[in-house]
Amino acid sequence: MFPKPGRRLTLVATGFLLSVTVIVAIPASAQSDPIPARAEALLKQMTLEEKIGQLNQVPGIDFQGSGKPDDVIARGLASSVLWVSSPKEINRLQRIAVEKSRLHIPLLIGLDVVQGYQTIFPDPLAMAATWDPDLSEQEQSIAAREARAAGINWAFGPMVDIARDARWGRIVEGAGEDPYLGAAMARAQVYGFQGRQLGGADRVLASVKHFAGYGAADGGRDYDSSYVAEEQLWNVYFPPFKAAIDAGVGSLMSAYMDLNDVPASGNKFLLGQVLRDTWHFDGFVVSDANAVGSLVTHGYARDDEDAAYKAFGAGVNMEMVSGTYMKHLADLVKQGKVSVAQIDAAVRPVLAAKFRLGLFENPYFDESKTAAILSAPEHRRFARTAAQRSIVLLRNEGGLLPLAARGKYSSVAVLGPLADARPELKGLWGGMISANKDEPVVSVLQGIREQVGQGFHVEYAKGASIRREIPSFFENAGELSMHEEPLPDAVHQQADFDQAVATAKQCDLTVMVLGESMLGSGEAASRSSLQLQGRQQELLETVSRLGKPVVLVLINGRPLDISWAAKNVPAIVEAWIPGVQGGAAIADVLFGAVNPGGKLPVSWPRSVGQEPIYYAHNLTQAPETKPDFISRYYDSPTSPLFPFGYGLSYTTFAYSNLRLSNEQPKAGETVEVSVDIQNTGSRTGDTVAQLYVHRKAGSSSYPVRLLKGFERLTLAPGEKKTVTFHLGEKELSFWSPQARQWVEEPEQFDIWAGDDSTAQLHSSLQVSLASN
Repeated sequence: MFPKPGRRLTLVATGFLLSVTVIVAIPASAQSDPIPARAEALLKQMTLEEKIGQLNQVPGIDFQGSGKPDDVIARGLASSVLWVSSPKEINRLQRIAVEKSRLHIPLLIGLDVVQGYQTIFPDPLAMAATWDPDLSEQEQSIAAREARAAGINWAFGPMVDIARDARWGRIVEGAGEDPYLGAAMARAQVYGFQGRQLGGADRVLASVKHFAGYGAADGGRDYDSSYVAEEQLWNVYFPPFKAAIDAGVGSLMSAYMDLNDVPASGNKFLLGQVLRDTWHFDGFVVSDANAVGSLVTHGYARDDEDAAYKAFGAGVNMEMVSGTYMKHLADLVKQGKVSVAQIDAAVRPVLAAKFRLGLFENPYFDESKTAAILSAPEHRRFARTAAQRSIVLLRNEGGLLPLAARGKYSSVAVLGPLADARPELKGLWGGMISANKDEPVVSVLQGIREQVGQGFHVEYAKGASIRREIPSFFENAGELSMHEEPLPDAVHQQADFDQAVATAKQCDLTVMVLGESMLGSGEAASRSSLQLQGRQQELLETVSRLGKPVVLVLINGRPLDISWAAKNVPAIVEAWIPGVQGGAAIADVLFGAVNPGGKLPVSWPRSVGQEPIYYAHNLTQAPETKPDFISRYYDSPTSPLFPFGYGLSYTTFAYSNLRLSNEQPKAGETVEVSVDIQNTGSRTGDTVAQLYVHRKAGSSSYPVRLLKGFERLTLAPGEKKTVTFHLGEKELSFWSPQARQWVEEPEQFDIWAGDDSTAQLHSSLQVSLASN
């Protein structure tokens, strides 16, 4: 977190405050930017109604009786269209805007391009498990290329909400629990979507979401209120958003929920004080769907007019779907509650974004080239690589994995409701895009059969059926609908169960592919339980009792309750929602073509009763490190089943020789922290070197550990490398609840390096006050 020009950074010491003013030069390129002048010239030609139209986003489908948006677009009263993924329809709507509206202003075409457009990649939580921001940037650059080739020029992503409760369904869309990892992935995704500077022909406008605290919803219940202390907002929930803004993100989406009793889409603290005044964000804010109109539902606004007034006054530029701005902003101007100058200020960044995207010069796309770009084979190859690198090996007792296709085993039973599933591997947002509904998906069963070839018997049985207990509203969302299969009757369910057990008896080993249904995670998919759905747990236990080797493969968008499996199943592979090449990537890992190197971006709970759980908690008066500590629960350990940053490999690694370039730096100085890492096994493999810090005293409590550096690296057998991290003002500062600003305190810090958040290799440094 670097300060803006003229911002004061305070160093706190006992008894006094030391202030430093930081001067930041403004680049010459920013001073000669022609876009503001072009936007201003167009703005002067617009009527008040047309200006308000640029703050109006409309559905491109018949949504809740809205009908088609053709007439509204032709009158110049729609700035953007969403929920359209058909290339032909996109070009048709764009032609209406450019050829029929008075000022010929092109449309922003927005879509939830969360994990790809045509080629569906692993979900964002899975990509965070790669601990590889460069890979995530490449993924979103491909997603942007495909989307732009089909006319989409605005992605509703990345989602950067920190989530520390696996009950929350949308944990799957973010980078997990940690702000440092989350910031790195946020920055990478913005660069992937937009490039280093918005305007590339194969890039799209990104919209970082949902600002802010959405992932902290009470009880993990989607849309529910969040109550987050100010210091947690600055230290935990804000950093990924700040990283996205520093990367140049052009738009931001406000959230649905109440934050500390003020709805986020009408929250002046969030959208004004933080976003504009402190961070100087110069893009535009779009509400989430119906979020402005919902201010009435929250009990925050008296009626729709009051909702428009409060959302606009808080800083929401563009209203999504409900039409509240179009209905009421002009009247608010007539009443003197909103000025024309305020309307102009809201419209300017919207027009600027359209100019930067080159939409005025090239509003259409060449449909004759779309198919070739969407079917590019290198995109599918990359999807397989991304899935391979996201897989986390959680357990491998006795070296069961990798399996030998021809050797100790000659037959495998592939069982479970997700063993031959395909839509489930694409996830909610991937499955909703109509343009890719026919895109082939490699199931786990198909991947295994292709991996082993002839002469190795692969048998399949579904064993169990799964679906949500309460249906998702996405099952009745018109053109956006996705449907889970109905459950068979009890007789057929038992027959499927018995067939799976019989199949396992006939084979040398079993690969069980279990997890969540298609709509089991994502938006409106919070759960009160983390147990396996349906009869999956019963099937797993029954097959395990046969006495033959069992490998558990999980397809899921959140940590699940696998405590029994962690004691009784020798090999467990976390594959997340792996995308269209997921089955091939899983088979690559199971049979040793790929050595897994993914690491958990979340702390994995033993049971739902531990939620929310995260590694960066504060110490108590009786911490786990004390000899007489038993547990804060009397019926379960406090520790997670698997710690944050954890992941096994088919080889082993040793960390040694942790050293600091300076053990007594002055505040503001940067220290190099180096550690040696050696592959001590017999296979080439990946590890993720992780650096953690803890401040031992200060003006407030400090988490037991905080991630402050990481690097994924590949080592050959016996190879040793040195990884160097940098600890400076940015890493050692925190938002102080007493000073109420960012501070770097002159105190002692513990330093750890290793391959997860329980790393034991330790050193320390003492930060002292800077000289005057």
